[in-house]
Parts: sequence; C-alpha cells; structure tokens
Amino acid sequence: MSVMLYALSTCPYCRMTRKYLEDNDVEFDLLEVDLLEGDERAEAIAKVKEISGGTSFPVVVIGDETIVGFNKKRIKELLGL
Repeated sequence: MSVMLYALSTCPYCRMTRKYLEDNDVEFDLLEVDLLEGDERAEAIAKVKEISGGTSFPVVVIGDETIVGFNKKRIKELLGL
C-alpha cells in the first residue's frame, strides 16, 4: 500500500507523523512543501488543497484514504499496525 506524507519542515505534528511512520517501519514518500520553491511549491500546495480540501498539515495519503493532521489511531487502522 502506498503512503505519502505532505508536511512542513517546521510543523511539530508533521514531525510526530513522520516519526510514527518511521518507528513502525512504514515505507513512505515525503514531500516537505515549505522547502520547495517556485512552480514546484505552487503545484504541491495545489495538490494538498485538491486531496484535503485545505492547506492544513500534515496530510497523509494511505491508498485511497486521506488523513489531515496527526491521527495515530486512523493511521494505525489503515496500515494494520
């Protein structure tokens, strides 16, 4: 199952989400949106708005499911941890 984490490098909830995934040996792709520049950044923000309906972080996409914020219980359920 694919896991994508859209995060901000300065966001404590993003760091907690990343650490939770790493601590549970979950393979995931990470995009720290605030470290991008120009068109790449604009495209990433547009993608986050499209999949989450806003610009809150972190956004975790697990398969077809989208989680906004650090929701350990939901991440655990979707990944079967």
